[in-house]
Amino acid sequence: MPEAAHRAGARQWVGLVVLSLPALVIALDFTVLHLAVPHLSTDLQPTSTQVLWIVDIYGFMIAGLLVAMGTLGDRIGRRRLLLTGALAFGAASVLAALATSAEILILARALLGITGATLLPSTLSLISNMFRDPVQRRFAIAVWSANFMLGGAVGPLVGGALLEAFWWGSVFLPAVPVMLVLLVLGPLVLPEYRSADAGRPDLVSVVLAIASILPVVYGIKEMAKDGPTATSLLSVAAGVLLGWVFVRRQRRLADPLLDLELFSHRGFSVSLGAQTTGLFVLGAIQFFVMQYLQLVLGLSPLAAGLWTVPAMAAGVAANLLVPLFSRRMGPVRVITGAFALGVVGLLLIAAAGPLGLALTVAGFTLLNLALNPAMVLTYDMIISSAPPERAGTASGTAETGNELGIALGVALAGSLGAAVYRRQVTGAALPEDTPPDAVEAARDTLGGAVAAAGEMTGSSGGQLLAVAREAFVQGMQVSTIVLAVLLGAVTLTAATLLREPGTTERTPLREDGHDRPDDRDQTRT
Repeated sequence: MPEAAHRAGARQWVGLVVLSLPALVIALDFTVLHLAVPHLSTDLQPTSTQVLWIVDIYGFMIAGLLVAMGTLGDRIGRRRLLLTGALAFGAASVLAALATSAEILILARALLGITGATLLPSTLSLISNMFRDPVQRRFAIAVWSANFMLGGAVGPLVGGALLEAFWWGSVFLPAVPVMLVLLVLGPLVLPEYRSADAGRPDLVSVVLAIASILPVVYGIKEMAKDGPTATSLLSVAAGVLLGWVFVRRQRRLADPLLDLELFSHRGFSVSLGAQTTGLFVLGAIQFFVMQYLQLVLGLSPLAAGLWTVPAMAAGVAANLLVPLFSRRMGPVRVITGAFALGVVGLLLIAAAGPLGLALTVAGFTLLNLALNPAMVLTYDMIISSAPPERAGTASGTAETGNELGIALGVALAGSLGAAVYRRQVTGAALPEDTPPDAVEAARDTLGGAVAAAGEMTGSSGGQLLAVAREAFVQGMQVSTIVLAVLLGAVTLTAATLLREPGTTERTPLREDGHDRPDDRDQTRT
């Protein structure tokens, strides 16, 4: 068949724009909520544990369902799953925007995660079907990938602008018109595709995967709030037991949800661990920094969003330079050097006190400058270190690790920060005339302390706020130092284990910094 017959036309390029929209929205939903936490805390008055669930249940649901939804799309039709997911994602966004309690918002965020998991595998799989020409396919995948970075970069700006003019729930509404565009144009420009060889999603494995993560996270959050209790310890133990059952089941299945044999390849397992840790750190730090800028420094949402622009711009610029650095230094040196630079960024943030705007922005910028290109290279190494016939499975596992890393970063580091905060904000540290309900609100979250201080008269409100802000800063500092130690350990591990012969032999990145087309195109297909 002539080469021209494989080349995409106008319909396919319009379809690419349509398929890039969900990637933009899903990335935006990860970052925009961090900016809204102080405002929804004032309105809904969630507990510290509920705040963490509101933020990270989204990522947990996506991570737990990503691979299974890819298989489901192959069975029932990728376009059908995409459009169904778009409708449900839009409805869940409206529910989140109009939530009247923390419990409803947690439910809405869980639904957003479930429906978001239907969008991601369908979009990339359809791109591989629509673009048969290798050069066009590479470019199409690069455009699709760029929308994730764009969504993360514009999230703080969009969120800041909306929060200046509207209520906190407005940050969820940009998804609605985007999903409507997808529903209208999708049937016109997107082909349907289903695979006759698609396996059946193992629902038991899906349930076990989610059920093994959530009890552990719940137990850790409860320990941060009330210390070790029988309930929290039993919850962690139950999660560990279910995780063991999950692993045992994967070993017996002919078509497992998680291919454990991939982890026998050192390059794959070390690269995946490094990438997941990097996103763990990024997710946790962004959660802290957004609250710090608004609740400690008192910046408006828009001003806080603007102060994150240098970090986002640095991450984009560094990604563009990945091919150059990789050719001159080698991918392993770039990864380990970037992680070491990220440790410096974390230490700068840890050094920032209640008035440390300059240090915080500098550290956050340095962290994004370092870790974003490292994520590109570790993804490439994950794919290239796996056997060629398992490239698609490796890609799906990597993306699951990405979502899980971000969610766990917020959950675990956020719990540590909350534990330090609560131990600092005690009745003895607060003004004597602080009402009991204000004491309880202040001890739970910094947002609660800000709201309580606003209702107090005289100098007591200012004193309460000063104590709470100092406690939050101490919690952020302790968490950031722990993250720096973790990132430093991963840096040494990667430098040691990825130096072995055979673990760094890989197909180089292309000049635009993206992965090999044969691997990326097979993602979750």
